[in-house]
Amino acid sequence: MTHSLTWLADTLRSAGLKVVEQPGWEARGRGDMGEVKGVLIHHTAGAKTGNAPSLDIILNGRPDLPGPLSQLLLARDGTFHVLAAGKCNHAGPGQWQGVAHGNSSFIGIEAENQGTGADPWPQVQMYAYAEGVAAILKHIGADAVMAVGHKEYARPRGRKVDPSFDMLEFRASVESVMGGNAVKAVAPTDPVRSMLRKGDMGASVKALQTALGISADGNFGPATESAVKLFQSAKSLTPDGVVGPKTWLALGVK
Repeated sequence: MTHSLTWLADTLRSAGLKVVEQPGWEARGRGDMGEVKGVLIHHTAGAKTGNAPSLDIILNGRPDLPGPLSQLLLARDGTFHVLAAGKCNHAGPGQWQGVAHGNSSFIGIEAENQGTGADPWPQVQMYAYAEGVAAILKHIGADAVMAVGHKEYARPRGRKVDPSFDMLEFRASVESVMGGNAVKAVAPTDPVRSMLRKGDMGASVKALQTALGISADGNFGPATESAVKLFQSAKSLTPDGVVGPKTWLALGVK
């Protein structure tokens, strides 16, 4: 059965991007897509070396999650490997702009990168990422806001940390390309110093709690919010309970 996203390869190729079509991709997927609303941005967390070392696992899945795990894999040299034209297992629970059915509503792109900060993103790969996403969004008639990071979509907050670059800057870059202008530079993010608020979970919250001297359970609940507000007040910061750059700096987290 041929699935609905058979336009993917030609759309990327028409944008001047390098494209490799995996055999049988037009009929590959876990059922067909619904109405495509946007693009979900990932990194592979795979090997530090190699152009596309995660290709096999993204294509075929892993023991706990059958493949394909995304429609597209973006290699380090900026090549898009087209893997599937149907639905893929890449989103999990989450929501963005009122869309909660990620696998059937978002095209997934896995970009080859460890995501640890020790694996710099090549410029050619980042340029291709922005240009490819812009081409897809233009094709489906969506705005740049529908380029969403997995870390933004995933619920509960903190469940995912990918991609390891600033999504606000990435969307600005995509919007620039969609307007016929140049790709803009996108800064990497530090997963430990990411912005945190009530409801977040994970390693970043543990780092915050440790810095505050409270129980580090990785859950940003009412007690953590209260501790943050007290700390902010003591440091003459706005006591809003949201941990941004100024609060991290006052905490001395490097």
